[in-house]
Amino acid sequence: MNIDRLLRPILLLAGLWIALHPVDASADLRLCNMTTSRVGVAIGYRDPQGWASEGWWNLKPNACETLIKGALTSRYYYVYAQDYDRGGEWTGQTPMCTRDKEFQIRGVEDCLARGFDRTRFFEVDTGEQKHWTVQLIDPAKAAPPRP
Repeated sequence: MNIDRLLRPILLLAGLWIALHPVDASADLRLCNMTTSRVGVAIGYRDPQGWASEGWWNLKPNACETLIKGALTSRYYYVYAQDYDRGGEWTGQTPMCTRDKEFQIRGVEDCLARGFDRTRFFEVDTGEQKHWTVQLIDPAKAAPPRP
């Protein structure tokens, strides 16, 4: 019996199934906690309604989480993270509003007057890619600067 004769219908059906059920080409903003600590993460971004910040995602050590599902619409996103186990934080120069509990906040102005904390986020330049992954690494394991 000819194997090609048996495989042809199977391959045709498999190709048809794939065409009718496309694999989700995930386009997301993901963050991976590459440390040995539990980490809390907040994000900030600009959308058609203006500036927004959201938090908290709680990531276990060596785990990843999708922060924004779907194709990214901005080039720049902002991240703030804190190490729950050893203390410390990943911070930057861009101030945004946060609070201790889960939050979704519109606007970055007058954080304190509106009852929020003012927190400095670091900028993530996605280069206008539709999918991006940020990796938080243990500062002690970071490569030393080159001369």
